[in-house]
Amino acid sequence: MRRTFVLLAAALLTGALAQPSASAADADEGFTIKDPRITESSGLAASRQHPGVYWTHNDSDDGAYLYAVDGRTGDTLATLSLTGVGAPRDVEAISIGPGDQIYVGDIGDNLGGSWDHVWIYRLPEPKTLRDETVRATQYVVRYSDGPRDAESLVVHPKTGRVYIVDKNEKGGHLYRGPARLSASGTNVFTPVAAVPDLEATDAALSPDGEQLVVRSYFGAIAYDWNGGRLKKTGRLGVPFLGQGESVTYTADGSRLMYGAEGSESSVEPGDVPGGGAEGAESPAGAGGADPGKEEDGGGVSAGKGALAIAAAAVALLGLSRLRRRK
Repeated sequence: MRRTFVLLAAALLTGALAQPSASAADADEGFTIKDPRITESSGLAASRQHPGVYWTHNDSDDGAYLYAVDGRTGDTLATLSLTGVGAPRDVEAISIGPGDQIYVGDIGDNLGGSWDHVWIYRLPEPKTLRDETVRATQYVVRYSDGPRDAESLVVHPKTGRVYIVDKNEKGGHLYRGPARLSASGTNVFTPVAAVPDLEATDAALSPDGEQLVVRSYFGAIAYDWNGGRLKKTGRLGVPFLGQGESVTYTADGSRLMYGAEGSESSVEPGDVPGGGAEGAESPAGAGGADPGKEEDGGGVSAGKGALAIAAAAVALLGLSRLRRRK
């Protein structure tokens, strides 16, 4: 019986130690962008054709380039050089729409809304990941209520309609583009819903088009899409990564991935709306997640593993004493 007891103890303790963190068990559990050329990753989009691959780009002063990054290793798998788009000014967002079309938002305005127009670029997502030059379609964009700064662009996965959220420290608006963008004229975007209480640095639509997440530097808010008539469902805790700039749903919609600017910047996971405690207000209040506390988005942390081991030890000690009394 003593041998049986020892084997039971070993099994319990080994099980507690073997509980993997999500980062060890899942390819979509975070990575570090290794490419030294990517120093201002400002947008993020999960590939539909290449599982586990994320498209990103630099902010400004880089040129018309997109990078395909492996979500398991952080290595760059392909670099796309865009032609037909002129000289980008302030590329801030990327999204993938129906038909595996990539949309790139050259929509930033670091001069506080002084440009009378901005641009969106569209190109097909390559079926093979390799360095190549791709011709993109360029669209001219204006806002119905005047110039503004923006860093968030989403494409509805079913209708293909493009939306922009402007960036304003007092809160902005969701702007809706035409049903179909025109490459020969000006595309006027009009406000259709308020996005209050945060300074939007990126946004993401769920793959089914039912949920919208808008993030700021340190927090995020979730909405029911509701046909574009947004309905707030709650604040989301986000991992503290420094200057938080990007967010995307994974291709299967099971979680969110958050990114930041900087050399060797990290991309970390978070729960989707309704996926856990995320529906509640963040401890940091209106500012979003507590900058001093990094949310791990699930999994078993080292602290939880230690608690599991301690609990197992206490249980085994109790069993041992009980046996001795017999």
